[in-house]
Amino acid sequence: MPTVVTTKDAPTPVGPYSQAIVAGGMVYVAGQGPIDPATGKFDLGDVTHETELTLNNIKAILEAAGTTVENVVKVGVYLTDLGNFADMNAVYAEFFGDTKPARTTVGTALGFNIKVEIDCIAALPE
Repeated sequence: MPTVVTTKDAPTPVGPYSQAIVAGGMVYVAGQGPIDPATGKFDLGDVTHETELTLNNIKAILEAAGTTVENVVKVGVYLTDLGNFADMNAVYAEFFGDTKPARTTVGTALGFNIKVEIDCIAALPE
């Protein structure tokens, strides 16, 4: 049976979804954006800032689920401007280090004037 993951260290969902779900030994993290978990408000800035905040929110959710960034197997990155790819990618590369999960990056329209949204799937440690 799927288990809902909830942590105060990441933003409270702004809709009818969970921060993450654990099922079948995997953690499915919902799309996260640049929201400050302490205030629950968007913390907009350049794509570098927004990517850092978004990835830190994901890290907190993964830790609450009992896994780590090193166990991420798939990432989806959504950018409002693909011209921001290089700056997002630099933050992403530093965040994941030697871990290189499969990734899809697409340009899309995002709400709330955010520049980036990221979701991921991670394995639970055995």
